[in-house]
Amino acid sequence: MKTITEQKPSEEITGYLKECQRVYLIGCGTCATMCHTGGKSEILESKGKLEASGKKITGWMIIPTACDDLTKYALLEEANNIKAADCILALTCAIGVQNISNYLEGSKPIYPALNTTFIGIEDRPGHFIEVCMQCGDCVLGRSASICPLVRCAKSLLNGPCGGSSEGKCEISTDVPCAWQMVYDRLAATDRLDELEEIEPVKDWSVSISGGPRKIDVIAECVIAATEPTKSEADTLRRPPQ
Repeated sequence: MKTITEQKPSEEITGYLKECQRVYLIGCGTCATMCHTGGKSEILESKGKLEASGKKITGWMIIPTACDDLTKYALLEEANNIKAADCILALTCAIGVQNISNYLEGSKPIYPALNTTFIGIEDRPGHFIEVCMQCGDCVLGRSASICPLVRCAKSLLNGPCGGSSEGKCEISTDVPCAWQMVYDRLAATDRLDELEEIEPVKDWSVSISGGPRKIDVIAECVIAATEPTKSEADTLRRPPQ
């Protein structure tokens, strides 16, 4: 699973940096490198372009994974070069940008050089496809592990529309119909009866539509550990003999 990014238009980046003469560059050695948007080659290309436009690059680095905790230590190692910059240009996904900003505690402007487009898997070398929108209410259990929310152009939950033809989506003959794929996979495992179940109206309150989502994993584990099992609960409810 990778976070897929694409480079922002140069005009947008130029607008971000118009008040910054000294710039520090940060790339990511994982997803952005794989997407050829924020690896060493892209960092050096950005460095050359910025220097040609009159900017001074105070330094650059590729953080192995810009969205994890090691970012903190990478920033500490480069603290002097970062301090000398007016801003940071991050060739990372949006999570990386926010992670860097959090560790620097907002002490330095950080601008994204990339657009984060989707979360996907590599279905063939160098080709990624979106597979999950992190809706918070997974329906893969009844759609043969194919997400209709992202694989269907209309995000239909109860079968195909009338526009699909010969297994292809009406938007393009290059796009397979998600529900045809679901049908074929269910048929192959003799589970077509599952299509008769009607999926209720989607609860979008558990997605980003309900505001920023968060979870306290430690607290959840404590609750799970202290909740009585079914047999224990039955014992507690059983009247004394």
